[in-house]
Amino acid sequence: MASPAPLIDRHGRAISYLRVSVTDRCDLRCRYCMAEQMTFLPRRALLALEEIAVIAERFIARGVTKIRLSGGEPLVRRDVVELVDRLGRHVGSGLDELTMTTNATRLASVAPRLFDAGIRRINVSLDSRDPDTFRFVTRHGDVAQVLDGIAAAKAAGLAVKINMVALAGLNEAEIPAMLEWCGEQGFDLSLIETMPLGAIDEDRTDRFVPLTRVFESLAARYPLARDGHRTGGPARYWRTPWGTRLGLISPLTANFCDGCNRVRLTTEGKLYMCLGHEGQVDLKAALRAGGLSAVDAAIDEALATKPARHDFRIDAAAPAVARHMSVTGG
Repeated sequence: MASPAPLIDRHGRAISYLRVSVTDRCDLRCRYCMAEQMTFLPRRALLALEEIAVIAERFIARGVTKIRLSGGEPLVRRDVVELVDRLGRHVGSGLDELTMTTNATRLASVAPRLFDAGIRRINVSLDSRDPDTFRFVTRHGDVAQVLDGIAAAKAAGLAVKINMVALAGLNEAEIPAMLEWCGEQGFDLSLIETMPLGAIDEDRTDRFVPLTRVFESLAARYPLARDGHRTGGPARYWRTPWGTRLGLISPLTANFCDGCNRVRLTTEGKLYMCLGHEGQVDLKAALRAGGLSAVDAAIDEALATKPARHDFRIDAAAPAVARHMSVTGG
């Protein structure tokens, strides 16, 4: 089947980055991300892994050069490594990079397989290295399990970037120590502002930390030099004294939408053009009803509706969107 036109949205932005949520389920319950009691999608509603692969390969044919697998927690989905194996065959042949975001609770046993399948870099969500703080933020998690997964990834040859959501009153004071630990381990660190996605059990305004404040504090303590490094995502980077990078992802205090190159596929086959908007098309229905030609038509329809920017406000009365981050993919 001939490849249709490249992916260009109505604002002239080229779409080269697909994020895929392979499951909305997670084995942790981070307070800023999920409610303690979550209702997950029934398994029959999910895309089969084969369907995810077919849709992802269509995006590759249309110019996507980077794919990130996420969740929820992607490693809780059975046989997800088989999907990694299949997509990894495209690395170097249309796909520049295949990556994954994980909480690392199950990473220790699969890290070598991920490397063998073509993944070279992973993001690990880790908001605290203190066992008690980690358990509180995640509601029941064991940080030792995560640190074992990170060590296994490093041993397998995977580059590791730590993602840390800055949370007032919980982990803000730990950020310098996290930066130092990452530097000593050879890991990049990205700090993230909490985002108003989905209803949770707490008031996000109580935990919101503007990264402008965090950066001012870090810059007064460490020599940080601006770095033009880009990974295809929204982070802005600085070089640290250890030769690693500090990234800032600031959806509220520093909007990054002008250069957006991303779309997101949910585990039930909905294609969202923006994390902060509800507009979507159903690629699962298109694939099952009309095959790849119908998928292409649905993608084109979605491109014509991609908004110029999100409208996140931490002080809004309701979340920017009703769905949780785990549904859309981090």
